[in-house]
Amino acid sequence: MRLNLHGLLLPITTPFTEAGDIHADGLTKNLAGWNDTGITGYVILGSTGERVNLDEREYLQVIETARRAVPETLTFIVGAGQQSTRGTIAEIERAAKAGAEAVLVITPHYYRSAITQAALIDHYSAIADAANVPVILYSMPDLTGIKIEPETAARLSEHENIIGMKDSSNDIAQLRETIQLCRSDFAVMIGNGTVFADALRAGARGGILAVGCAAPKLCLEIYRAVQARENDRASELQNRLTPLARAVTKTYGIGGLKAALDMVGYVGGAVRAPLKPASAEARAEIAQLLREATNVSEARA
Repeated sequence: MRLNLHGLLLPITTPFTEAGDIHADGLTKNLAGWNDTGITGYVILGSTGERVNLDEREYLQVIETARRAVPETLTFIVGAGQQSTRGTIAEIERAAKAGAEAVLVITPHYYRSAITQAALIDHYSAIADAANVPVILYSMPDLTGIKIEPETAARLSEHENIIGMKDSSNDIAQLRETIQLCRSDFAVMIGNGTVFADALRAGARGGILAVGCAAPKLCLEIYRAVQARENDRASELQNRLTPLARAVTKTYGIGGLKAALDMVGYVGGAVRAPLKPASAEARAEIAQLLREATNVSEARA
């Protein structure tokens, strides 16, 4: 299976009702709105989707609901990754049966001192051997404390069932090294919206960007400007995106991103405890950043 991993993919949030249940109608509504924006596809239940806050029934419910709402023309990736290799393989099997075309597999991290680069090679190789859908590596050191080093990615890229990697750091030098070391058809994608343009210039195929859920058109403009080698325009657009991207990820987290989605007409809603919703002050700041980034005058605090 050859998936389209160019352009912009959205690592979407999971909306909840006021009672704290999965808001299936809200999820379907959001996907209907994003489907026609020009994006390449989706990552369902990555870190932005609060996978760790869902039980197994809910995990499958979200995948199945989203699969019905996403056209076959768009790439459909599902987040996976338990702390054990065995548990991850079992989770991927369930995700594939529910409709995943590929899986984005985050590094294990609980026993951090034991998760060496050699351990990661063994872990991902075993997963790729067992999985009946393609595997994408997921390096998210801000959350896990574990980084997939360029040499490790290169070794793993030799496996025919490991097709790419999402790098959510902002280390462009390391991203460039990863791209240079990996096989030519291995899709390295950036997961950090604050360095989207620089990552594309360094050779990233595209982005899996949380900020893209709130500002897909701006992210796509950056992608197209870089592809057209309109570097000044790409830089100007990136300067508009960066403060918003930082606010809805590192500064205010998923609560901030969900607040931004509410402001631009999507269903954001609540986060699950112990995560916290955006405060009134945070919402005011996010609304201002949305106005400055996207010219969405109706963004409301």
